[in-house]
Amino acid sequence: MRVLIVDDEPLACERIRTLLAGESDIEIAGECHDGRSAVDAIRRIAPDLVFLDVQMPEMDGFAVLQAVERMPAVIFVTAFDQFAIKAFEVHALDYLLKPFDRERFHRALARARRGDLDGRLRGLMAELRGRKEYLERLVVRAGGRVLFLRVDELDYIEAAGNYVRLHAGGDEYLYRETMSHLETSLDPAQFARIHRSTMVNVNRVKELYPLFRGDYTVVLRDGRQLTLAKSYRERLRV
Repeated sequence: MRVLIVDDEPLACERIRTLLAGESDIEIAGECHDGRSAVDAIRRIAPDLVFLDVQMPEMDGFAVLQAVERMPAVIFVTAFDQFAIKAFEVHALDYLLKPFDRERFHRALARARRGDLDGRLRGLMAELRGRKEYLERLVVRAGGRVLFLRVDELDYIEAAGNYVRLHAGGDEYLYRETMSHLETSLDPAQFARIHRSTMVNVNRVKELYPLFRGDYTVVLRDGRQLTLAKSYRERLRV
């Protein structure tokens, strides 16, 4: 089985290569670090199996699938659990959520060898479809650790280019996601956009003070202050 590894993180690629080492029926045919080069490699190499990251430069994993006419078997490998249902809808063989262990990896590889979705995967798909529509946790890397942060722990979120800065208690975490995309993934009953660059957990809001020209100061329960822009007032029903 000829395998192509696609991930923008070199350490993630190395992890997969290490786990594939010693598999006598596996040939690593190539490695790519962005979506566009992945499309070119799939067309050129015609691998049997692709370990495919979801979020990458140039094109994400789903855009890669759309761009390739004859897509080989795919196992998605990502740190973001919110794309699982979509992955199964495009007939991915499996969905590996980082960090995964050797046993979980080899179960996914066994499915690729069989070339089908077994009953356990169907069960997982049904379970995921039954979950809430919105995110309940975020997988965050911090200081060499991987943290599973529940969204109800968040106080507020700030935009930081193609990232966001998560504020939870006295801690801050940089998370690779745009503000706009994250806003659509969080429950609007719990999180409100109050500024172009700020979103707040409404359960953390203590009081509001009017400023000039329709803006407000938002005071959180821990005393921190944010700005509610006039154009976002309806989000907090002010």
